[in-house]
Amino acid sequence: MRVQLRRVSKVFGATRVLRDITFEVADRELFFLLGPSGCGKTTLLRLIAGFYQPDDGELHFGDRRMNGVEPHRRNTGMVFQNYALWPHLSVSQNVAYGLEVRSVPAGELRQRVDEALRTVRMEAYADRAPNQLSGGQQQRVALARALVVRPDVLLLDEPLSNLDARLRLEMRDEIRRIHDETRITTIYVTHDQKEALSMADRMAVLRDGVIEQIGPPRTVYRQPANRFVADFIGEANWLDGVIREIREDGMAIETRSGLWHAAMVPEGAVVGTPVEFGFRPEAVRLGSSGRNAWVATAESVTYLGETEQTLFRFPDGSRFKAFEQDPVEVRLVGSTADVHVLPSSLFVFPKR
Repeated sequence: MRVQLRRVSKVFGATRVLRDITFEVADRELFFLLGPSGCGKTTLLRLIAGFYQPDDGELHFGDRRMNGVEPHRRNTGMVFQNYALWPHLSVSQNVAYGLEVRSVPAGELRQRVDEALRTVRMEAYADRAPNQLSGGQQQRVALARALVVRPDVLLLDEPLSNLDARLRLEMRDEIRRIHDETRITTIYVTHDQKEALSMADRMAVLRDGVIEQIGPPRTVYRQPANRFVADFIGEANWLDGVIREIREDGMAIETRSGLWHAAMVPEGAVVGTPVEFGFRPEAVRLGSSGRNAWVATAESVTYLGETEQTLFRFPDGSRFKAFEQDPVEVRLVGSTADVHVLPSSLFVFPKR
């Protein structure tokens, strides 16, 4: 089922929570709404579910306009952050609840409940009470309850936020597997960048009720639309400079630390334009290179097992963070190292 929003806005009192939201979720897509607390992503999800109505704009499921359509007539499945399982009902009874409300015949009801529990790999727990299950198992039951009604659109509201780190990793894989098997159009709300990067087909990054960027995870991470997106979706080092030369293969930026070369040129940029540019800590590479190569001093070193995090200092005093995968050599504070950053790893924005 294709989901389309056209210039949707939502106001609570004097606060405009969503502003002219326009995007389309393709049929069978796993689409993420990502952003900090208070950005409007849960409000947007509840608006799609029908719990809220837009004050402006239009919402469509396929060719059907959904403005004013009640939640129970939208054929959506919702998985809440707190699971919302009935404590006095068994696992199978919880999953069957939505079908009972729809007056599905008993034989078909049993078949669909069994099918949903098999999909989430919880068929062995059908007779247990929710309080006899782990957090991850409760999450699977909540998913089964949403899937059993065979929704056109599945809506997930930060479903993994109550799980510990190990369970979150396991459930990421499970949700992705379930989506790949069922191929239900799914809209997933989270503030966890790793969840979005590892699971999404595409994502929308929101801030203050406005969409800052939409795209595949790799594009959003490597080609952020602005500094907010770059900082929210991952870590970045930032430097200020002025464009000194624009060529076919990019441009040269003059900074306090020297001349930097970037493969990208911001739209409308000309020589003399003040800019800020960033690069990811993992983009810092050891060894010398023809461009963006420096001798830097280690100010602090943090060993994290699979990675080592080093805070380096340029000769002019500027600092930047670097990540090294599978570190072998011991780097001492005060030691120097040859480092470089590829021009293609820089993202550049006009200075505001």
